[in-house]
Amino acid sequence: MSTASGLITKVYIEERVKLLEDEVFDLLTAYNIPVAPYAVARSIDEVSSMAEKLGFPLVIKVISPDIIHKTDVGGVRLDIWSKHEALKAAEEIMEKVRARNPQARINGFLLQPMMPKGVEIIIGGLHDPVFGSVVMFGAGGIFVEVFRDVSFRVAPLSVKEALEMIDEVKTSAILNGYRAQPPVNKYSIAEIIVAVGKILEEHPEIESMDLNPVFAYPDKAYVIDGRIILKKPTTFRKH
Repeated sequence: MSTASGLITKVYIEERVKLLEDEVFDLLTAYNIPVAPYAVARSIDEVSSMAEKLGFPLVIKVISPDIIHKTDVGGVRLDIWSKHEALKAAEEIMEKVRARNPQARINGFLLQPMMPKGVEIIIGGLHDPVFGSVVMFGAGGIFVEVFRDVSFRVAPLSVKEALEMIDEVKTSAILNGYRAQPPVNKYSIAEIIVAVGKILEEHPEIESMDLNPVFAYPDKAYVIDGRIILKKPTTFRKH
């Protein structure tokens, strides 16, 4: 059984449809998709030691099977510069999440180094009842939220087709470099798009994927955050 299949089976056995934050990164890594470095603290007590291993500055995010949008419940803290700040941030995240969503289960914290600001993009996908596995690419930030500047392809797709997707969005010129911003590595973005299509093709249990943001740099692109939701079975049955 592949790493991805094992993860999906585990999620279903635990009667969940949302992959945990670290599970998302584990699945992406199994498909050679570059992700921001990360560590998992299963309790507040582990936060300090994990933070020291990763180095500073850090981001801390809550890990919960019951929270879709972490920022909406105060589940993310940025710019953490010391073990003391990390511990305090984890405690504050716990308090805010419990205040805003008392029923939410908290499985720990995902720690990541603060990545340099790159060109922000979004890559996603879903299983459409008519077209099957569909992959989406778009410029990130306000461009995708306000202008809906995205392109789509049916998987599987080639790197050439993925590069065509990238060039189709109106804001693709930003990726070519502007003012003091150098051009990004479009080929690295295209490889992520192709890999997302492959994941969807090989795992029809996945209802939707949302890799957002992805930071694109002159040398490579990295997934900073992501969400994967599985199709809900008619009934959950433990094996």
